[in-house]
Amino acid sequence: MKYPINRLFEGITVKGNIYAGMVQRLLLVMGFYTICRISFYLFNLSFFPDMTWARMATIMLGGLKFDLSAVLYINSLLILLTIIPLKTRFHPLYQKMLHYIFIITNGIGLAVNVADSVYYRYTLRRTTISVFSQFENEQNFGALFFSFLIDYWYGFVFFFILIFLFIKLSNRIRISVPQFKNKWMFYGSSVALMPLIIYLFVGGVRGGFRHSTRPITLSNAAEFATVPKDINLVLNTPFALMRTAKANVIKKVNYYESEDGLSQVYTPVHMPKDTAAFKYENVVVIILESFSKEFVGAYNKDMGIKDYKGYSPYLDSLIGKSKAFQYSFANGRKSIDAMPSVICSIPSIEVPYVLSHYSGNKINSLASLLKEKGYYTSFFHGAPNGSMGLQAFANLSGFDDYYGMTEYGNDDDFDGIWGIWDEKFLQYFAKTLNTFKQPFYSTLFTVTSHPPHILPEEYKDKFKGGPLPIHKTIEYTDFAIKRFMQTASKMPWYNNTLFVFTADHPTAAIHYQEYNSAWGYYSVPLFFYKPGSDWSSFSQDIVQQIDIMPSVLGYLNYDKPYMAYGRNIFDASKEPFAFNYSDNVYQAFIGDYLLQYDGEKSVALYDFRNDKRLKSNLVNEKPEVVLTMEKKLKAFIQQYNNRMVDDNLTLAGPQSGPLGASK
Repeated sequence: MKYPINRLFEGITVKGNIYAGMVQRLLLVMGFYTICRISFYLFNLSFFPDMTWARMATIMLGGLKFDLSAVLYINSLLILLTIIPLKTRFHPLYQKMLHYIFIITNGIGLAVNVADSVYYRYTLRRTTISVFSQFENEQNFGALFFSFLIDYWYGFVFFFILIFLFIKLSNRIRISVPQFKNKWMFYGSSVALMPLIIYLFVGGVRGGFRHSTRPITLSNAAEFATVPKDINLVLNTPFALMRTAKANVIKKVNYYESEDGLSQVYTPVHMPKDTAAFKYENVVVIILESFSKEFVGAYNKDMGIKDYKGYSPYLDSLIGKSKAFQYSFANGRKSIDAMPSVICSIPSIEVPYVLSHYSGNKINSLASLLKEKGYYTSFFHGAPNGSMGLQAFANLSGFDDYYGMTEYGNDDDFDGIWGIWDEKFLQYFAKTLNTFKQPFYSTLFTVTSHPPHILPEEYKDKFKGGPLPIHKTIEYTDFAIKRFMQTASKMPWYNNTLFVFTADHPTAAIHYQEYNSAWGYYSVPLFFYKPGSDWSSFSQDIVQQIDIMPSVLGYLNYDKPYMAYGRNIFDASKEPFAFNYSDNVYQAFIGDYLLQYDGEKSVALYDFRNDKRLKSNLVNEKPEVVLTMEKKLKAFIQQYNNRMVDDNLTLAGPQSGPLGASK
């Protein structure tokens, strides 16, 4: 007599060819990952209050994208062994081997998903690879495991029920052995299917097929999250473990034992002086794709570069009426580095913040802080929605709305690779801003000055460029900015707006060797323009991307405490400095000097203003300069690492979660 539970599976055996069987297996795992997501929610019900059906539907649908990526990664061996064009794969022993590989690998995936359903209450985040470093020094791991087993027995019971059902259902998937009437047809069709399956596999694990789509990572889950903690429901634990497996893990450091001593040297806590009324002016931040400082003539007048030629005549003219800085630096070398730096005043150390284990931390941003003052906030990027993870980070930062290629709504202006041509999208940007109620804050990220550096047909003869392919697209984007400002100048909000211009990072292509150095690799334009102002200053001070957020808030007379790793450039009492991380070395720019520090000792000191090619290492000649700079750099690193690990990037009182939700 059969047990009643077995009767549930009678009559549902599925037979098919080997490819159909593979798909059925993958769909089965996807179904069980959905069950795990629901159980994760039910096990932690108290952490997700006020859940609605619409919110859960968004989570469940978004979660499929991350489940598919994880399932394909976990089953990559199964897929490979299934698609190899050999008759051996139909042998019963071979099929049994595939069956056990399927059960074991996916059983592990289900196990970590269920374990995290219980462990989540201790960490309030999906478990990443850093969990192994957390327990690597535990001498009583066995005792801890059995204690966990006893305390949370119901989790283990649930897992055994889940794995029992999974095995029973997977046993029902059978592969039919085909009749090989024509061996050439068999091998031909098998070989022809391989590239198609590989193509689908790559698109699935990356999260999309577009050229502009970067492989999805933890921060992309914010795209489907309504409130901060929903990110953990969208994700699954195997995905979180795999996507952080190769990422460097930021660890706490203790250069300073006393918090008071640390804060006296450097603190990211900003306590504004309440001396003036808040200015409800609009703010527009424009991030230019791959705009190296060497392309902008205004920065190179006194560089002594022979036969120099610039490619941004409009920006040159605008800089002449702006608060600009000769020594302005990016805090990273990737677009994903620029987003947290510009918008949240969070640099990248060792690993881009959005790819780190801590990308779900509570943060404050220009968007979240200005929303508290009644601002409407928006982010514009002409690429396909979701490209480069910018939409997810915009959501993470608290922007009210995102405007991408979907919202633009006219694919005729698509460049075929990256997005809408800059001129077209910047006109759309100006006209859309004109529909917003003031005050508003908006950030735009351009796209055209990106390889392969193509131009719209109507401008191919207008912009000739120079020795590098990027030069012609720099000229085009400069023209697009000019047209945008001309359009905006006729609109009622223009004169009441602070404009901030910078680049995400310098391009990898260097024409003038003066920029082929550790400071040149991070040199980008950065300036502030206010219509009608009398700034017209070109300061020799140092400025960096993470200064944008505190400077905008300082200019507006923001009156509440907040966290920012940069300085307010409008406050003369703050010492100018810049920081970036390059080739496993921390770099600090203070005064005339660039210090390079490897985490244990200073390895180089250069007078970067006068020794632009960085040929003279002064680390042994100026020990007092090294000591002073190292002291501040260590404080910066400690404030960054320790606050990142402790999820301590906001202050008590009004603040933002990862999605800008006020607490």
